[in-house]
Amino acid sequence: MGYIAPELYSRNFGGVSYKSDVYSFSMLVLEMVSGRRNSDPSVENQDEVYLPEWIYEKVINGQEWELTLEMTAEDKEKMRQLTIVALWCIQWNPKNWPSMTKVVNMLTGRLQNLHIPPKPFVSSDNRPMPQNTTNT
Repeated sequence: MGYIAPELYSRNFGGVSYKSDVYSFSMLVLEMVSGRRNSDPSVENQDEVYLPEWIYEKVINGQEWELTLEMTAEDKEKMRQLTIVALWCIQWNPKNWPSMTKVVNMLTGRLQNLHIPPKPFVSSDNRPMPQNTTNT
């Protein structure tokens, strides 16, 4: 369930579009960069842990997680880039998700050109992705 784009199971998020795979891709990327599962069976109450929120807080606070302890600076930069792109792809409103073409451009661009997205899980701070997110 954690990988399915919201519009696939609820019409409240709009209709299914060519961007639906972007959400699933991004949730998988967030698991890979964090070393955590979206639904962690070792956590007693799943409501206490929401992977995107945990990751978002780490990103905006400039914190690192366990996986980064033995990484090079270049690897850490790539991990941050993957994370920021993935957070753009799970915004509350699917209309704000980038296309997969845009995702590829963001991933092959420079980290310095990426803006941190608004919280992807709070609709009150929802704004569209800036058009100048990468040099393309």
